[in-house]
Amino acid sequence: MTTKKGFLSGKLLIFSFLFLSLVSSAFAAEKSKADYEKLKENIQKKLDEWHKNAKFSGATVGVTLANGKSFGIATGYSDRVKKTPMKPDDYMLAGSVGKTYVAAVALQLVAEGKINLDAKIEKYLEKEKWFAELPNAKDITVRMLMNHTSGLVRYEFNPQFVKDLLANPYKQWKPEEQVAYLFGSKAPFEAGKGWNYSDTNYIVLGMIIEKVSGKSYYELAKKRVLKPLQLKRTKPQMSPDIKGLIQGYAGKGNPFGGEDEVLKNGKFVFNPQFEWTGGGMVSTAEDLSRWAKAMYEGRAFSKYALKEMLEGVESPQLGRNAKYGLGVIIRPTSKGLTYGHSGFFPGYFTEMMYFPKEKIAIAVQVNSSVPRDIGRPLGRTIIEVFEILQNNSGE
Repeated sequence: MTTKKGFLSGKLLIFSFLFLSLVSSAFAAEKSKADYEKLKENIQKKLDEWHKNAKFSGATVGVTLANGKSFGIATGYSDRVKKTPMKPDDYMLAGSVGKTYVAAVALQLVAEGKINLDAKIEKYLEKEKWFAELPNAKDITVRMLMNHTSGLVRYEFNPQFVKDLLANPYKQWKPEEQVAYLFGSKAPFEAGKGWNYSDTNYIVLGMIIEKVSGKSYYELAKKRVLKPLQLKRTKPQMSPDIKGLIQGYAGKGNPFGGEDEVLKNGKFVFNPQFEWTGGGMVSTAEDLSRWAKAMYEGRAFSKYALKEMLEGVESPQLGRNAKYGLGVIIRPTSKGLTYGHSGFFPGYFTEMMYFPKEKIAIAVQVNSSVPRDIGRPLGRTIIEVFEILQNNSGE
């Protein structure tokens, strides 16, 4: 039989244990919070140091940790004339990083049997009047479009395209008009027998996506990727009026109009809509890091599709030992293998990397597309941020 005194002693012991547990948990949480703030402070110092020693206006860094926690940090200015401080959630054009969303939608359609990676693209496009004029038309497969081995060169750097763009800057471009800049030309290599990065590949892929789905690519991207993964700070660039887009600096004398500032009275100096499935997304560094972690951990499509995506081909133009998969750059670094993508659009540079061993994703955006002003590859900044994460216990 338990005495009253023994019963009370037992209750007191349990109460003491619970109290100590709560105190211990609160202390651990406070320590974790302190570590987290120290982590952000160290990254901020690194960014500010980079900005101080370079000439670019501003930059943002987005980090998503292994536990899923994410945050953004900013340095410099979103408008260097007005000295408007850059904010972590400022919108910038992501350039070719947008190809990753296109690849995700395409791979979902592959899983549904609507697209076959190894089918010739004539299966989907042969009825188009212009199809036969496309270089290598009969021999290109969907996979070749996605890993840039088709032989289709870049339409957007064709001098005639740039001339036409500047002559009618607010034209609404159709994809068949863009690929037409390749008509009558010869491919630099046979389909599947070389590698050449080209937006044209993804413009053609976009046409296939819309053909087999009966829906617009942007509609599919929103429904299948952006909304399910709660990428609330990512949106299509469909017109020269993009709400919230900060000023970008392309450098005096740049090929796309020659003006340094890409926004005039809040409006882009030409219609960025033409990029479409060659990129075509506006985002923040934090949202890009969240996207990279979700995608490369298999939450955007099936595990089988992820395996296909990460099957890369040699792509020497991207650096030593780099490979390109299906909308992904597979790049060895001093900190191990990374998956990601680079992005350029006049006025903006973007870099996004995921470190699979540590399950950490980092993205950097700069509102400048002048390499000498930035002073270094964006990948170097990502590696420096990653080193801070490795050396900090705040994760």
